[in-house]
Amino acid sequence: MSPAVWQELALAVVTAADDAILVYFLVLNSLVLCLVVLGFLRTRRVTAMVHTRDLRSRMQSPLMSPVSVIVPAYNEAANIVETAHSLLQLRYPRFEVLIVNDGSDDETLERLVERFALYPVGRGFEQRVPCQKIRAIYESRRHPNLVVVDKENGGKGDALNAGLNVSRYPLFCGIDGDSVLEADALLRVVRPFHEHPDTMVAAGGTVRIANGSLLRAGRVVDVGLARGVLPRVQVVEYLRAFLFGRMGWASLGGLLIISGAFGVFQRRAVIEAGGYATDSVGEDMELVVRLHRSLRDRGQRYRIGFVPEPVCWTEAPASLAVLRRQRTRWQRGLIDSFSRHRQMLCNPRYGTVGLLAMPYYFLFELLGPLVELSGYVVVPLSYMLGILDLSVLQAFFAAAVLYAVVISIVAMLLDDLAFRRYRGIGQLLSLASAAVVEAVAFRPLCAWWRSLAFWHHARKDMSWGRMDREGLAAPALGSDGRGG
Repeated sequence: MSPAVWQELALAVVTAADDAILVYFLVLNSLVLCLVVLGFLRTRRVTAMVHTRDLRSRMQSPLMSPVSVIVPAYNEAANIVETAHSLLQLRYPRFEVLIVNDGSDDETLERLVERFALYPVGRGFEQRVPCQKIRAIYESRRHPNLVVVDKENGGKGDALNAGLNVSRYPLFCGIDGDSVLEADALLRVVRPFHEHPDTMVAAGGTVRIANGSLLRAGRVVDVGLARGVLPRVQVVEYLRAFLFGRMGWASLGGLLIISGAFGVFQRRAVIEAGGYATDSVGEDMELVVRLHRSLRDRGQRYRIGFVPEPVCWTEAPASLAVLRRQRTRWQRGLIDSFSRHRQMLCNPRYGTVGLLAMPYYFLFELLGPLVELSGYVVVPLSYMLGILDLSVLQAFFAAAVLYAVVISIVAMLLDDLAFRRYRGIGQLLSLASAAVVEAVAFRPLCAWWRSLAFWHHARKDMSWGRMDREGLAAPALGSDGRGG
């Protein structure tokens, strides 16, 4: 073929790619908007069913299943005491707090021993799921329901398995060592297990950003926003994707992720599924997908739900370096889950999960960063080379950026309508400006980091990277400049 023919062919390919990228962003953001609205409608129905008097009656009920709260902790000295205080103050009839020190090389264990008067005990247990050697088990002289497990390092999944082995109750709640639960969180998130005792195997709860909020005695007493733009951008992201997005998927029966920061599971179901994967950096998603798969394969009726009201507060990364490690790890976990359970993709045997949730996550979460990154580069470059006219570039900007900003602001307003966590127009305007920053800069940056995850996965990189914390106990500084 002549050079002119090759040039025309290349032009046609680039134009088709630009059009495909534009359609991709339109479809992606339209689906996200549908999930946000669906999640909000479901949230309104759920919250309308729960009243304060119902929580008080549950607190007195002998029928409430006891819960083991398992906290894997690796180098969490900055937050672990606040987390423990928060958990010990939970309003729930009967529960135990199991903190698993996963071979920390900071002062995590020492701070727990000193603050809670821990002493070693000979607590017997049966190893039902694999985990590294448990070196010692401690109980507290001050809190009879506090247990600390000291074990050799094996990763988060391994630490959760150790907690599963040592735990004694039929339900367990897994939370991160840098997280703080609201007082009624367990009462609320366990409710689906009592409404559907024969079928409910897991339920997730809402996770919110604590940066900038004021904590006292293990409780968030004043919700604020951090001064830095990075935590604020993550607040917007959490509202859109982790609250309403997951609530939307739960209403469809296709929830694939229960955050490792806060989720309740039926202990027996998890043990029968083999416990947490100890060779994955995305053990939270992998477990939920494996539960879907194993229960469907056995023909067992089950439910995996999401409850919007229970709030878990967590410290978001405040530096680009830590955020990069977190997002790269999340994407590696997603890739790992799909590589393990690829047979479920588009498989009608797995119902909504196989036909809707898995294809969505494959197209828009797994491949999403590659397509998005291509769009951020190819479309503007095509315009600069004269391949596209200005109207196409404007359409791309509207689909990829403006549409995303609108969705985030809609999610923010729906959250304010449902929960009113943030104070006044000032904080809402601050979040709206963060939504613009997220669409313009944060998403392209995350797309680049997430694209790198494919290289890390190919190299079988299992590292978590250092996740430095400022600590939730640090004096809070809200957007209005108030010191904690």
